[in-house]
Amino acid sequence: MGSENLHAPRERLSAKTLAMHQAIVSLMEELEAADWYRQRADDCDDDHLRDILLHNMREEIEHAAMVLEWLRRNDADFDEQLRTYLFTESNVVDVEEEEEGKGEGGAKPQKPNGFTIGKLPGSPLSRRK
Repeated sequence: MGSENLHAPRERLSAKTLAMHQAIVSLMEELEAADWYRQRADDCDDDHLRDILLHNMREEIEHAAMVLEWLRRNDADFDEQLRTYLFTESNVVDVEEEEEGKGEGGAKPQKPNGFTIGKLPGSPLSRRK
């Protein structure tokens, strides 16, 4: 386990925090392994070996997805964010802006329309040359 990555004394951490740590470190390791296999497959000249490396990459992605689902099921914050952003068709930045707008009395944040009054004296913009 990635215990060496704990940022607080183990004895001061709850069982839930330790389990979350195990899951997060495992997720990081699975994603890193998937990245390594993909790079090796791209660099490989042997077609059969490339197929094996890509198979291994997909296995690591499967493992990462399983850990991510465990995180979603065991942490309300992960659940909320994953439900907001995963499997959407919209641009994720647009989804974020829409979600932020909900927290402000339901009003969606206004995007600038390109019209400006000018630079205010003393503002960072007025000092640019």
